[in-house]
Parts: sequence; C-alpha cells; structure tokens
Amino acid sequence: MGHALIVEDDADSARMMAALVASEGYSAATAPSLRDARRQMAMQPPDLVLLDLQLPDGNGMALLDEQELIGNSEVVLMTGHASLETSIQALRYGAADYLVKPVSARQLQGILSRVMKPSVLQAEVRTLNDDLQRTGRFGHLVGTSAPMRLVYEQIARVAGTSVTVFVTGESGTGKELVARTVHDLSRRRARPFLAVNCGAISPHLIESEIFGHEKGSFTGAERQHQGFFERAHGGTLFLDEITEMPLELQVKLLRVLETGTFMRVGSTVPQETDVRVVAAANRDLGHAVATGALREDLMYRLNVFPIELPPLRDRKEDLPLLVRHFLQQIGEREGQQKQASEAALERLARYRWPGNVRELRNVLQRAWVMTAGAQITDQWLPRDVPTAAPAALAPLPAATAAGTGGRPSGILEVAVGTPLATVERQVILATLEHFGHHKERTAAALGVSLKTLYNRLKEYGV
Repeated sequence: MGHALIVEDDADSARMMAALVASEGYSAATAPSLRDARRQMAMQPPDLVLLDLQLPDGNGMALLDEQELIGNSEVVLMTGHASLETSIQALRYGAADYLVKPVSARQLQGILSRVMKPSVLQAEVRTLNDDLQRTGRFGHLVGTSAPMRLVYEQIARVAGTSVTVFVTGESGTGKELVARTVHDLSRRRARPFLAVNCGAISPHLIESEIFGHEKGSFTGAERQHQGFFERAHGGTLFLDEITEMPLELQVKLLRVLETGTFMRVGSTVPQETDVRVVAAANRDLGHAVATGALREDLMYRLNVFPIELPPLRDRKEDLPLLVRHFLQQIGEREGQQKQASEAALERLARYRWPGNVRELRNVLQRAWVMTAGAQITDQWLPRDVPTAAPAALAPLPAATAAGTGGRPSGILEVAVGTPLATVERQVILATLEHFGHHKERTAAALGVSLKTLYNRLKEYGV
C-alpha cells in the first residue's frame, strides 16, 4: 500500500481527494500549507504528493526545490486551469504530472494507476545507456553518433513527465520510433500506444477516427465507434503528419489538449480523456504556420518539448550499425543471415539518402533478395547521388514551369501572383519528373510522406 500526501488549503477538496485516494488502496494525509506539508513529509515520506500551486504561505513550487525533503516521492501539481505555462513549469521543476481542478475521480485514478518512483525511471534510463554502449541501441532507436546521443538525452529527460512532445525531422528519420521510446520509458507504458498518420486518413473521416462517432450520426454510421482518444485512454497518442490535419479539426484538437474533454461526432455529451500526445511533422513549423497548414495556437500548445531528428546524411557514422541492424532483422524474418561487404558499406556511405533510414531499410531489403550468397556486394546498391529540385520563385512568365516538355533542369520558375495551390502542383509534378517518377525519392525530397504524395497525385489525376 502506498502513502499519499494532499497539500491543499481547501478543506472540502482535500477531504474529497483523500477519500478518492483511500478508495484506490492508498493511505492518505492532508496538509493545508507548506509548513504542514514539510512536517508531515519529515514524519512519513509519501510515495505521491498532490501539490496545490496556491497555498496560504507561498507557492507550491517552493516545495519542489527541497530535494532532500521530496526524496523519492512522485509529485503531481494541481492547478485551476491547464496551460502551456503549467506544462513547462511541471517539466522544469521535475513534477511527473499535473491535474486540473476540480479534480475528477477518473483523473485521479489515472494518476494513481501509474505512480512510479523517480528512482525506478532513472534506473531504466541507466540500463538503456548501458545498452547503448554495448549494442548501439537506445530503446527502439539505433545509432551512437553525437546528434543521436542528443536525441536520447532529450527522450530520457522528458519521458517520465506528462509534457507534450513535438518531434520534427525529414520523412523517414524515425519519428514514430522516438514516440514509442518516449512511451516505453514513461509511466503510461502499461497502457496503449496508438499511432495515427493524419495524412493517411480521408479528410471526411478523420474527425470520426480521432474522436469517434455515435450510431446514426452520418450515413453509414451503423454503430457507435470509439475514436483514438478513447482507445488510447491512459496511454500515448502519436499524431504523425499533424500539418495534414484539417484546420477545423485542429481547433477541436486544441480544445482536447486544453480541457481533457471531447465529444464524439453526433453527440452532445463530453467525454473525458487522459492521453499524452506526441505530435510529429516533417516540415518546418514556422513555415507550416505561415502557409496556413498549422494553427499558431496549436503549434504553441504542442511544441512544449521539441525533439529534432537528424537526417541520415548528418549521421553517416551510424551507417554500419544500421546496416547490421536491418540485415539481422531481415535475416531473422527470412531464415538466412547475410552481411554487407566493405565495398557495399563504402557505396552506402557515398549515397545522400533523401529517404533517410526508411530508404536504407528498403535498399537493404532489395539487396538481400537479389543477393544469392551470404555477402551483399555493391551490385544492387544505389549509385547516383540524388539532389532535390529547388523551386526558384522569380518574376518570370509561368510558361517555363514544369510540364512544358522534357526533363526539368532542376530550376522551376513561377510567376509572382501564382496561387499557392498551383505552385504546389507544379513543384510536385516537376520533382516527380526529376526523379524519374520514383515516388519514394520524390516524397523524401519534398519533405512529405509517401501517402501525402499519393493523395496529391490522385487529386491531380496522375
């Protein structure tokens, strides 16, 4: 049985929370001030501290500065409103989570279900760091280069908190693997991890998929459907390609993040959710806001703790490790192990990898299939060094844009005043032509997912 200390100056609220904590099998004590809290913690160190921010003798944050007193207790802040500032404060001061008052029974049950001493999380991070030294792996990620070690440091720092994480990086760099590693190191690991590619769901269905719908709410809704927020309750929801989410749905997502409630399509009854959101995008966030692909207020709410993944070309020293890792995976799946020759590794090191780690995995899969023996040579590996086709916006006639015949030279000229939708179409089609209609390279060069590229080409009738 664990012990909880409730630091709350409102006597009725303190009694209510103490009763809820006791109903979950914890012993509970209350303290109306910082002074009483210090006294009780000295007498009986608690496993969990529910700490109000506004107390008669000071701010609750002051207690978090007293590490000798806090010791190995898990601290959850209580606040009258959820805000970006609260999230940042919780991270900065080492709090594991925060609750919005008035605290509901479901919120508190969620917190109690994942109480874990900070020392346990710290021990797991040490184990992962030992694995990194021995195997070159950190959770689901592979690599020992300096850029990746920085990523691991950030994951280890943020995983044990409830703070929202925003992962950025080019397509194919492994953003979902970062999200999974964050989840596996968090207190939510026993609950679901769900990944949603916002660019892979039809704009007409995405609201229903994320928030669910009631029976009869629209044509074809033959039964009630639970959305991702309900199915991921207590766990982590990974929203990939967040800039592909329709703007009207971004408003509703912002409300869920702020209030912890949502409504199914066709319902007027709010549903509570306790989900940690990890978002990701493969384009610059400032550019996404400027072009209207991402609401500015949502960006600030999601981008509490940014993690940027390096492209593979900036971590070439990880190539041998990644090659060995992927070939081992393929060998275990196919029942035969193969290795890459020195010539193969040299060829791979010279390649620019526009599709990043995902492209490397696909290249090795093909080479494995095409190689009869146990050693993969450079015969079936990429030889050219692709370069993206930049779009040069210049006050010239639009007649020289892509599609005027022949293979583009790598320069696309667009007239001033050309609608953005037209520019996007011209850039996509010109880049596709430049890469010989190789869709994965085209998507990587444009910084979008393969699904997004297919959706655009479908719109263009290609």
